[in-house]
Amino acid sequence: MKKIEVALLSGGVSAERAISISSGNEVMNALNKDKFNVHHYDPKYDLIKILQNRSHIDIALIILHGPLGEDGSIQGFLDLSGIPYQCSGVLASALAMNKKLSKLHYKNAGLTIAEDILINSNMKIDPKSIADNIGLPLVIKPLRMGSSFGMSIPHTIKDLDKGLKQAFKYDNKVIVEEYIKGVEITGGVIGNNTLESLPLVEIIPDKDKYSFFDTTAKYTPGATKEICPARLNPDMTRMAQEIAVKSHKALGCRGYSRTDMIVSNDKIYVLETNTIPGMTSLSLFPQAALKAGYTFSALLEKLIFLAMEDHKKIT
Repeated sequence: MKKIEVALLSGGVSAERAISISSGNEVMNALNKDKFNVHHYDPKYDLIKILQNRSHIDIALIILHGPLGEDGSIQGFLDLSGIPYQCSGVLASALAMNKKLSKLHYKNAGLTIAEDILINSNMKIDPKSIADNIGLPLVIKPLRMGSSFGMSIPHTIKDLDKGLKQAFKYDNKVIVEEYIKGVEITGGVIGNNTLESLPLVEIIPDKDKYSFFDTTAKYTPGATKEICPARLNPDMTRMAQEIAVKSHKALGCRGYSRTDMIVSNDKIYVLETNTIPGMTSLSLFPQAALKAGYTFSALLEKLIFLAMEDHKKIT
C-alpha cells in the first residue's frame, strides 16, 4: 500500500514556539512509519518549501500554537496551496483564538460565560474603575494568546495594574473577566459530521505553588494533577460533554477541539476552545483519547483520516 505523505508543521514564530517543537517531535516519533512518510516543516523558515512540495503532500499535520499558527493564518496558506490539514479552518480558528469573539458565539449558542470587558492598549486605563466594574479577584488574558502566556489573576489594584502591563506584552488588546471559583475541567471532541465526546479531564494545579493553571503549571512535569475521567456526577458529566460539543459547533470547528470549562455549583462556564490542543502523549487531549481507547499513534492516524475524508467532501 502506498504510504501517505505527511507534512508535519511545528515551530512557527509565536511565544509558544518551544512548546510546538516539543509537541511536533513527539508526533513525529508516534506516527506509524509503515503507513506514513513524515517530513518536518517549520513555518518560520519553510513556507516556500511547502509551496514547492505541495504536489507531493497528501496531508498537513499542524502542530502549531498561538498567533500565526492557531489563528487561521497557516490554515489560509494551506487552503490556497490545496493542502488538507487536520484541524479547523480559517474562520473557526480565528474565532477560537479571539477570546472576545468566541465568547459572543458561546453566548449566542446559549452557553454560560463569565462577564468581561475588553481593553485596548491605547485606552486611558483606570485599574480601580476596572476593579469596581468586574470585582476582585479577576482574570486578565491577552485577547489572542494560548498556553496562559500573559495571564494573571490579580487580587489587588496594584497587581491588576501589573497584570495589565504583562498582558499587553503579548497583545495590544486584553480581556478582563470576572473570576469564577470552581473545578476546572476540559472536554475533547473528535469527528467530522458525527462528533464523539471524549472523557472529561479534571485539572488540579499544585495549590502551594500555583494560583491557577498557568504556563509553568501546564508544562512542568508533576506540577498539576490531571484526573480522567473528571470526578463529576453523571448528570454534570453529560452536561459538560454536551457543552464541549456545543462550543465546537458554535465556532464551526472541525476535526477535533478541546474546550476548557469551570464547574461552579450547578453551573458550567465556558472559558475557551482550543482548535489545536497540545499534542504530546501526556497532553490533555491525548490523555482523554487514551481513556476512550485511542493510543497516541491511533489518535494521530484518526485525525489524519478525518482530515482527508473532510477534504474530499469539500473538493
